[in-house]
Amino acid sequence: MRRIRISPRTAVVIHDLMMVALAWELAWLVRFNLSFAHVEWEPNLASLALVLITQAFILWPIGLYRGLWRFASLPDLWNIVRAAATGTILSILVLFLILRLEGIPRSVLLMYPLFLVFLLGGPRLGYRLWKDRALNLKALQGGRRVLVIGAGSAGEALVRDMRRDGLYCPVGFIDDQRRLWHTQIHGVPVLGGLDRLAEIARTQDAEIIVIAAPSASNAQMQRMVEACERTGKPLRTLPRLVDVMNGEVSVKALRDVSIDDLLGRDKVRLDWQVIQAGVTGKVVMVSGGGGSIGAELCRQIARLGPNALVVYERNEYNLFQIEMELRQQFPKLGLHAILGDIGDEVAIDRAFAAFNPQVVFHAAAYKHVPMLQYQAREAVRNNVIGTVTLSRSAIRNGCERFVLISTDKAVNPSSVMGATKRLAEMCCEALNGTGATRFITVRFGNVLGSAGSVVPLFQEQIRRGGPVTVTHPEMTRYFMTIPEAAQLILQAAGIGAGGEIFVLDMGEPVRITYLAEQLIRLSGRVPGDDIRIEFTGTRPGERLHEELFHQDERLEQTTHHKIMLARHRRAEWSVLERALVEIRDGCERFDEGRLNEILNRLVPEMSRPPEDFSNVITLQRGVS
Repeated sequence: MRRIRISPRTAVVIHDLMMVALAWELAWLVRFNLSFAHVEWEPNLASLALVLITQAFILWPIGLYRGLWRFASLPDLWNIVRAAATGTILSILVLFLILRLEGIPRSVLLMYPLFLVFLLGGPRLGYRLWKDRALNLKALQGGRRVLVIGAGSAGEALVRDMRRDGLYCPVGFIDDQRRLWHTQIHGVPVLGGLDRLAEIARTQDAEIIVIAAPSASNAQMQRMVEACERTGKPLRTLPRLVDVMNGEVSVKALRDVSIDDLLGRDKVRLDWQVIQAGVTGKVVMVSGGGGSIGAELCRQIARLGPNALVVYERNEYNLFQIEMELRQQFPKLGLHAILGDIGDEVAIDRAFAAFNPQVVFHAAAYKHVPMLQYQAREAVRNNVIGTVTLSRSAIRNGCERFVLISTDKAVNPSSVMGATKRLAEMCCEALNGTGATRFITVRFGNVLGSAGSVVPLFQEQIRRGGPVTVTHPEMTRYFMTIPEAAQLILQAAGIGAGGEIFVLDMGEPVRITYLAEQLIRLSGRVPGDDIRIEFTGTRPGERLHEELFHQDERLEQTTHHKIMLARHRRAEWSVLERALVEIRDGCERFDEGRLNEILNRLVPEMSRPPEDFSNVITLQRGVS
């Protein structure tokens, strides 16, 4: 015999109709002192049928069947109260119109909604309590014991999800707000502040610690991580606040603490109207579009709906990667991937003629300081001549805006690389006003995790078991994340009128030694014991501390709090144009000494680099 299957929702509807009937009959019985003999059954049964039909038409539209009993809560109770009140009012109206309320005691009409609220809400509450108890037992039996740092909304949501999931057993909250101590959230006690974390973790036999403070500042995050490290327990965290707001607070969102959490910065607030006005519906070119900053710029621009995006890149593999990524994520984007060198004037002019870009983001540059220190010719050809070639083509082809991506190493440069970037800044400043193209320079420091940067190098050294090599114990650098840098570049491009050097707010400089120590700790090992830190001495062209602006530059605020304007010394294009002839000649002759002399003359604040190219292979081996 075939079994009849009833869906859970149908079962709930049947249950609720039975409760309606039971509430109506209970109201009659209570009215007649629980005596069946005194009940007048003819009006009772006639009115019951009408109440059932009326109430059935009310329960569904009120929304009583949208929620699950497993997650019954105050909104569900409110729906029950509304259903009972509305159903009672309509039932009275129907009973009056059809039966004239003859034989129906008025007290029944008052008691019925009270019984109905209890009979509809009670089973739902009981089912949730039963399921919660079952899940709690499951968590206690097999879940990993967890201490949660942060008794706020993120921590509350996380613990609730942990109880449902059963993989973790939350044993307590840690929070510095004293008013929360000795209280409970979902039955989990708030045990104390961060200063007692090690003691509490030991007494509660915690197996893992989770930081549930997505809006914590960098200093707060560092303090929490340091407290967790003293316990020796594994550490996890939630995503940043933007992800929490997107509803990603769950057990599945837990991840290892990353260096971005410790060195990253508060979320950037952007004026998207200004950014979109400069990109949406326009043809945009990104030179060096396969590099770390260039690729992120391509991703951000693609989201803003340009008319077309031209990615210009000399590295074939990098160009292939970003092209495949963009085609997959933005299939409707008009994308053109061009393999070429920014110093190739013919190729650049052809790209401008073919696609007529209105906005150019120039991110193509050599950036490795020690390597370029003894290869001035290559540094100058790419960073200076390449920039000028691209700039002049932009002017000839009527490009609206040209945005140069610069670096803090261009300020009082101590290296060939920094001097070439400063000279590129000067050329863009001087070219502004020579045509319709507006030239804007954006200057910032290091980006976390970019290709060739210190973070991937340290991570690889840690993976191999060390040592982690740091050049000097006091060396500091400015850091920001790649997405933040790209977004602020777009913002600066939108507010620039032409001829400006914008300096991004990099926050406080970070000691490279601290960075190395934190990366070692995040790998689960102890600096100095498990992984040794070795100081190798500063390399050619490096300095201990970077600067974001020259002493003769005057910083001013802009309309964006994280973008400052550096009022700078302007060079004449006629002077630079004559120097560029000398530079090209030096490149043709491969005269490194001559190129270094020109750099020193044009960028007098530069520390004098090596005067010859001798023994370069030996020197490079020494710094690799």
